[in-house]
Amino acid sequence: MILLPQVLDQLKAAVMETGQFIRQEASIFKKDQIEHKGFNDLVSYVDKEAELQLVSACKNILPEAGFITEEGTDNTQQDEYNWIIDPLDGTTNFAHGLPVFAISIALMKQTEIVLGMVYEINRDECFYAIEGQEAFCNDKPIRVSKAEYLKDSLLATGFPYYNFEQMPKYLSILDQFMQTTHGLRRMGSAAVDLCYVACGRFEGFFEYNLNAWDVAAGAFIVQQAGGQVSDFAGNDNFIFGREIVAANSVHPEMLGVIKKHWD
Repeated sequence: MILLPQVLDQLKAAVMETGQFIRQEASIFKKDQIEHKGFNDLVSYVDKEAELQLVSACKNILPEAGFITEEGTDNTQQDEYNWIIDPLDGTTNFAHGLPVFAISIALMKQTEIVLGMVYEINRDECFYAIEGQEAFCNDKPIRVSKAEYLKDSLLATGFPYYNFEQMPKYLSILDQFMQTTHGLRRMGSAAVDLCYVACGRFEGFFEYNLNAWDVAAGAFIVQQAGGQVSDFAGNDNFIFGREIVAANSVHPEMLGVIKKHWD
């Protein structure tokens, strides 16, 4: 029987160790060390080494689990448990010296997330939650914002680096939100954006063209912190469906705006 609190404690230690490696490399990283996986899709030796460290640690913690990883260190999936790992969410920020990037790890049991952890390295903030319990940041409970209306909300979003044919519709959504909220922010890390929703810094977050490793941990943490998460259609295909809306109680109002402009 898997004891999630024990798994969480072991994972936290591993994530902190890898976070320290990323922090050290950030101080000496040079832009000429950037590699390209695709158009505007950056990667570095730091992403790759961090993922190697995390996969190795997760294999020790839960040997029977499989993996879904961004950099392909191990993508051998299993029937029961799978780790979903982004070793450095916000690589572009990291490469340009911007201080918003994080490690994101979720544990999926069959089709449900049961554990999520996001470690924002620059602020030394570790967000986490396990199934059936509340969400935490650095061992303190967190909850979504109490703001009730979109007009009182600060939202976060992201911009795609490919699939630009959807941009006219997306810009229409941004246009309406700009005029009906306290504003929009683009931090550059979906995992961090989601955790900021979970702890009440943002009321909501939405984006498309995201992968499972970008959102799995953060979305689960939002849910455990009392928030709502869906895809753009209002359904629950947000981990692998490449669209996500995560928010406090303004979620229905946000979704109404998005549905108005998005097919």
